[in-house]
Amino acid sequence: MFVVFFSCNGKKKQNLQKQDVKPLLSVVKEYGVAEKVDTLFLKEVEDWAELKAVDNFLLRFKKVSPNEVLSNALELEGLVKSLKDSVKPVLFDVPSFIVRVHILHNETLRLSDMTFIPAINAAEVNLQTEKIISAFSGVNSKVNTILSKKRFEDAIDVDVNFIGLDSTKIDSISKKAINLKLKENLQNQLVKRLK
Repeated sequence: MFVVFFSCNGKKKQNLQKQDVKPLLSVVKEYGVAEKVDTLFLKEVEDWAELKAVDNFLLRFKKVSPNEVLSNALELEGLVKSLKDSVKPVLFDVPSFIVRVHILHNETLRLSDMTFIPAINAAEVNLQTEKIISAFSGVNSKVNTILSKKRFEDAIDVDVNFIGLDSTKIDSISKKAINLKLKENLQNQLVKRLK
């Protein structure tokens, strides 16, 4: 009788532990909002449907339970994969931006893998959700940085022949901008000579 009592008592503890795990997955948690693309640059990315789709989808994750996160994980992973594989505007076809998108995709892959792990707990899902939001903030931050740099370069009107630039230390975006300006100047000079 003593053995039966303790074996039944152990089963009750296991059942209570299983019941405690399920409600934790249903507890709604509020997450911070991912950094947004600056309003000055929204026009530059308005035609980029994949970026908008991921941004709109992550709005669902503002206040959500781990169960809801897991149920949306596969769809989110698909959206991020389409962002990764999409044709990016030429300005964003740089390694530093591509790496941030790959990091975001890896984090969403990890979350989608969690949907198939039966022993997953709420803390792990919450941590992974925060990582995804942080990774998407990194993507948007890089969008803002690239567009700020482009805006700055467009505002500068200096003849590169007079400032002695070391072309070996200029990044690809700056080189493209400088070459465009030089070509424009040459074309303008040719047009003036022909007149």
